[in-house]
Amino acid sequence: MGLRVILMKLFQCQACQQIIYFENTRCERCGHTLGFSPTSEAIYALDPVDGRWRSIVDPPQRYRFCENAQHKSCNWLIEDTSPEFLCVACKHNRTIPDLTIETNINRWQRIETEKHRLFYSLLKHRLPLKTRAEDAEHGLAFDFLAAGGSAAGPKILTGHDNGLITIALEEADDVERERRRVNLHEPYRSLLGHFRHEIGHYYWDVLIKDQPGTLASYRAMFGDETRDYGSALQVYYQSGPPANWQDRFISAYAASHPWEDWAETWAHYLHIVDTLEMASAFSIRVRPRVQAESTLSSTINLNPYGVDNFQMIIDDWLPLSFAMNSLNRAMGHMDLYPFVLSPAVIEKLGFVHSTIRSGREIRGPG
Repeated sequence: MGLRVILMKLFQCQACQQIIYFENTRCERCGHTLGFSPTSEAIYALDPVDGRWRSIVDPPQRYRFCENAQHKSCNWLIEDTSPEFLCVACKHNRTIPDLTIETNINRWQRIETEKHRLFYSLLKHRLPLKTRAEDAEHGLAFDFLAAGGSAAGPKILTGHDNGLITIALEEADDVERERRRVNLHEPYRSLLGHFRHEIGHYYWDVLIKDQPGTLASYRAMFGDETRDYGSALQVYYQSGPPANWQDRFISAYAASHPWEDWAETWAHYLHIVDTLEMASAFSIRVRPRVQAESTLSSTINLNPYGVDNFQMIIDDWLPLSFAMNSLNRAMGHMDLYPFVLSPAVIEKLGFVHSTIRSGREIRGPG
């Protein structure tokens, strides 16, 4: 497996070879405008031509930016011949906040940054992505909602309902998100984590709900999802998780109900795969200089999106996450990945892996 096959998450400016971030819209070295093409999974350096943009690579292609680029909330490209005005990620938006309010713009920009990272993963996994226009009843859509100005107004709850994912705009505020994390006794809370969790609920409907064989395997591992969801959450918030939850669940919240167990496990699977792809792009090697370190040694050089054997992913993730946590502690920060993967949890992650691979669509790039 050549390294160039797996460098998708580490990008360079095609004009000057400066390493750039996924979210960059301009190369700080040469000044070229940058845009991400979901079709080719590449960031192109662009020259303006007749009101459009042309890539500098051969053969040059003409592009338009997604309409949301005008709000600095998207850097994805659309082929100039396409009738679309929104990119493959933005066209799933149903409701965006009032952009006449500056605070809303700043928070929505942060939300879109994390949503585009989510879509990068979904496209790499080749998962089905129908919009509401394509499937009015079950298509995927997003509402990004701000709470009203009155304290007595309705509270916006982040969640999923039959393909509609709602994200509270306040989650893009670092102080508010940390307050909620502490109040809910969570070891970790992030915008990207919200997206990955809620999209897990959506793909439970898409990949498991109406598949009898997969549903039976899911119930054998995660439990019976038909038990009352509202009552289960009420018990969880009143009494907390069972005493031995770490033996069977990725998080305390996963112990509340089989649906939440699935969504939490799904989110962690996306965390792990995306982080391993980046580690592989940097050719990171973990080799502790201590005795009996063999179980914590690894050279990360796999493409986690293309691996059939899930054990290969775990064999790289365990030493990498231990190293990342150690580095964070050296800087006085919380563990980057504050979770323990028990054998039962690893088995559930493997089930997510196999479910995703069996649910892939046969389609071209992007």
